Amino acid sequence: MTVVRYVASEFMYETFMVCDAIGCVLLPKNEKLYIDWLFEHGHGDGDWTWLTAYQMAGIFPQDPALPIGSTLTATCSVSPDLGLHASSLFWSLNGRRLPSSFYSVLSPTALSVTLPGLPASRQRSGDNLVCHNHGGHVLAGSCLYIGMPPVKPVNLTCWSRNTKDLTCRWAPGGQGETFIKTKYTLKYKLRWYGRERECEEYSAAQPYSCYIPRDLALFTPYEIWVEATNQLGSATSDVITLDILDVVTTDPPSGVSVSRVGDLEDHLSVRWESPPALKDFLFQAKYQIRYRLEDISDWKVMDDVGNLTSCRLAGLRPGTVYFVQVRCNPVGIYGSRRAGIWSEWSHPTAASTPHSERVLSGSCDSKSGDSNSTLRRELKQFFGWVRNNAYGCGGMSIKLYDQWRVWMQKSHKTRNQVLQGDKS
Repeated sequence: MTVVRYVASEFMYETFMVCDAIGCVLLPKNEKLYIDWLFEHGHGDGDWTWLTAYQMAGIFPQDPALPIGSTLTATCSVSPDLGLHASSLFWSLNGRRLPSSFYSVLSPTALSVTLPGLPASRQRSGDNLVCHNHGGHVLAGSCLYIGMPPVKPVNLTCWSRNTKDLTCRWAPGGQGETFIKTKYTLKYKLRWYGRERECEEYSAAQPYSCYIPRDLALFTPYEIWVEATNQLGSATSDVITLDILDVVTTDPPSGVSVSRVGDLEDHLSVRWESPPALKDFLFQAKYQIRYRLEDISDWKVMDDVGNLTSCRLAGLRPGTVYFVQVRCNPVGIYGSRRAGIWSEWSHPTAASTPHSERVLSGSCDSKSGDSNSTLRRELKQFFGWVRNNAYGCGGMSIKLYDQWRVWMQKSHKTRNQVLQGDKS
């Protein structure tokens, strides 16, 4: 028995079907639309003998790439052996039959279609333009790639975690969307010598980024750029030059702890450890702290922490839960003159301030309170000024303010005890 086995011309031997007659024209589901048939003859146990390759139908141009708004004229040509007249054929685009007013019969075996003002492709794999016989069977197909050439990528930035690797991120130029598949390639080389290399680890979650995990040189600048290419053109970003030591970021500080400061109801003490990955490097760390109330999403940031590994938060609400985070910026690694890059924030650490024990009711104080009211008001104003001007971490004025607050709280406790004794 003579049978026909055929494959899609772009996927030779990857898939095939066996038919009872030459007239078998249906493709496997989701397979590439075919152009060529391969006629073969079966012998006994399934050995195949090549006969010939014969083109039954085809579309020209095949798989074109065109700018948005272009006009395309495509022609479907069929073999006379099929016994089909061009006037009996029809076209479809993405599964929808095109109006016959778009057609032109060029010859008994050739039918063209003209598509004006083509919109952008619906998917990056292209739009399917298909030629059918009168019964709807597929004769030939072509993929249309309608889009825009890439614009040069912008905002290329890179950072190194603990000097061990390099991650770069960029943004597509222009409006960003080209509507057809566009490939972005990050390239880099040592500035004065060395061959050009390509980054290989791209992230599906971060489409405009690439990761270089190893084999990076220190104390030598790199030139880095991004190339964007698609079927309509190519574009290259500006070249940036950087030294790995100038773009270092660290892991977040570890061992973050938050605790109360004795009975001070508006203070919390924060402590942390330097990033362990950089313990052997010569650098001076810079830290930031941010904190927020438990029921409020807005953070307040303290920028004046410096290179300390502890800090006092003052002016907080008594009896309130606070969340605190710390991050690090490695400054001047091995003498680098550029500021490093801030690390991620540490995991939030929670702590609460003590409840205030001041009398909030309308009870009366002793007469001695009246005689001291003016002095107390002046002290409040003075130490309020001290607190505002010494706000931050460390400083002798803060310690002086703490002493005054402790004295005031003890005075209130004594007064409350006297008042409670009088009431009893």
